[in-house]
Amino acid sequence: MLERLNQLDRRWIFLAMGLTVAVPILTRFALPEPTSPLSQAFFDRVEELPPGSKVLISLDYDAATEGELGPMTTAFLRHCCLKGHKVCLLTLWPTGLPLCDQNIRTVIKGEFADLNWQYGVDYVNLGFVPGNEVAIKLLAQDLRKAFPTDVTGTRLDELPLLKDVRSARDFDLVIDITAGTPGGKEWVQYAVTQGGLKLALGSVGVQVPQMAPYYPNQIVGLLAAIKGAAEYESALAQRYPERISLKRSAATQRMGPQLWAHLLMVGLILLGNAIHFATQRRGRR
Repeated sequence: MLERLNQLDRRWIFLAMGLTVAVPILTRFALPEPTSPLSQAFFDRVEELPPGSKVLISLDYDAATEGELGPMTTAFLRHCCLKGHKVCLLTLWPTGLPLCDQNIRTVIKGEFADLNWQYGVDYVNLGFVPGNEVAIKLLAQDLRKAFPTDVTGTRLDELPLLKDVRSARDFDLVIDITAGTPGGKEWVQYAVTQGGLKLALGSVGVQVPQMAPYYPNQIVGLLAAIKGAAEYESALAQRYPERISLKRSAATQRMGPQLWAHLLMVGLILLGNAIHFATQRRGRR
């Protein structure tokens, strides 16, 4: 038996890994993720806002990190739709503009089309603003200097949602979904430090160690990569089971294959070590 395992064709391992990844994807297997304190704080802040609150979401990432950060954006927009919050989207990255359009199309106009949200009243797309750190500082001081018009060319004073908004500090919550620079660190440095701005962050995994120390003094919550997005989806599904299904939640679906693949890898490592030591022991005899 030991000899057979020791000489096992590696293609069987490749096949096992392929099945381990493919089966959860094909069956849409989903397990709820236990919510970490950082993710729960983020969820609670959005949940506790009264209906009609104004939320600014900055999509500071591109297509290369959409797989990791896209599910966060979808989860936030779903939560805002369910709570009846007013949403304003923008991006500090030129490559983020198509992502703003995509999320409006798939969530606001797609999944929650029954709410009949009106542009300018319930949601606004400000588009892309250049300037990096300077743009963030300007947003915190005077929104109209940063964005004279929205993405359609309409002046902000003509949009009911933004009529009384003078700066980013007038929003009830600012959410930044960040993959680099400019992103979360710059929002903290150039906007939060001026006072009066409540910021929550969603970040790619490699940036989380940089962002975590900002909680709870500079930020109100933090989602850590795809796992944080899955935790947020689980909290959302638990709170709104009639509208949110984990089988239609992208981050949760992506965590399933990872879970089983990691378990298989650990099992193979343990099995390999067991075979190695058993073979050594037999050799001594």
